[in-house]
Amino acid sequence: MIELRDFISNIPFYEHLNRLGSPWEITSEVQTFIMGILPHLGSDFHIENDVAIHKSSIVEQGVIFKHPTIIMENCHVGAHAYFREGVFLSQSVKIGPSTEIKGSLIFSNTAIAHLNYVGNSIIGSNVNFEAGSIAANHYNERTDRRIILNYEGEIIPTGVNKFGALVGDNSRIGANAVLSPGTILKKNSIVKRLELVEQHKIG
Repeated sequence: MIELRDFISNIPFYEHLNRLGSPWEITSEVQTFIMGILPHLGSDFHIENDVAIHKSSIVEQGVIFKHPTIIMENCHVGAHAYFREGVFLSQSVKIGPSTEIKGSLIFSNTAIAHLNYVGNSIIGSNVNFEAGSIAANHYNERTDRRIILNYEGEIIPTGVNKFGALVGDNSRIGANAVLSPGTILKKNSIVKRLELVEQHKIG
């Protein structure tokens, strides 16, 4: 059993997330999660077309938000970032220019630098992704594309074709590193620059 609180200490709206099940079920249903909490946000958010941005957050020019999206307090979203298929940013998250976030939750004080891609992932607090790093969510090269995890020696079939990574608090992902689909990183993990993380190999 993979429990989110073993990886991420501070999880706002945890009761809503916990109802959705496992991390890969959460990322598959992240739009449901966001739509469920949108009605509970206060007047300190600007809300339009199911996109909620806290008034203390900064959004630079050219950013595209596809609904639903929630940006909490004191976030900074760099120019030409692209959010789609449900994105939740907790407090004080920084997203660099021209970074794409898809179907993901990113928790407080995390920084995702410029020119990155994070797909169908759950990223803990105080995590840093250096420039050009990728949390891949799909096995393009495999005939059977269902994601299988290998966590602490246990093989866990997810039954989904798209799941990126679960990254614990205080982790560091180096520039141009790639987290293969189904990557599970404990708190305080370090991935070196240019490193490929592939925890479950076939063949």
